[in-house]
Amino acid sequence: MASVESVGKPAQMIITLEDNALIADIKKILKQIRGIASVRVATIGDDKTITPELRRSINKARREYANGETISCTTPEEMQHYFDSL
Repeated sequence: MASVESVGKPAQMIITLEDNALIADIKKILKQIRGIASVRVATIGDDKTITPELRRSINKARREYANGETISCTTPEEMQHYFDSL
């Protein structure tokens, strides 16, 4: 069994479940263990998927950039000036 040493900061454990029906039982069990500070549930989305629509948008932006059809700001001040001019 692997051990985890705490050096002043609380450790976090991430568990990925294949069956969401287990969530309630696992939360109940974890809350009974001494030293567990909190139990939270989060879903993980696949935000890294590039859809065909997003791919077309990326390609369009690249073409516009290559043709000089974009706004370019090199400093925060330039960006603020651009926004103020809108």
